[in-house]
Amino acid sequence: MHIAYWCILIAGVLPVVTVGIAKAGVKNFDNHNPRQWLDRQDGYRRRADAAHRNHFEAFPFFAAGVLVAQQLGAPQDSIDMLAMAFIAARLAYTFLYLSDRATLRSVAWAIGYLSVIALFLLAVFKGI
Repeated sequence: MHIAYWCILIAGVLPVVTVGIAKAGVKNFDNHNPRQWLDRQDGYRRRADAAHRNHFEAFPFFAAGVLVAQQLGAPQDSIDMLAMAFIAARLAYTFLYLSDRATLRSVAWAIGYLSVIALFLLAVFKGI
């Protein structure tokens, strides 16, 4: 299996990891109304939930970028490299979000986003 496919799997797991961080070690978690409970949190728990939501937002664009690049025959090594760059950026994004480093977090987000744009451009210009 190509590395890029593993990266899609990792990207799909990141939201679960970050929401797990938001909920971990809390005795008053309300599983009947988890979103309302998460909305009332603060500090790193609130930031972990925000990262969780952003991971879900980023996932479809990334997965589509990988699949379109592969479908159109872009070089697999380049697809794999960009997919790994996306995952590295998302991991950095998560760490920076949890540690409340907003500016660096935005830089990591932009790197991930540009990695996905590059996947689409790779597909478009593969024959040039």
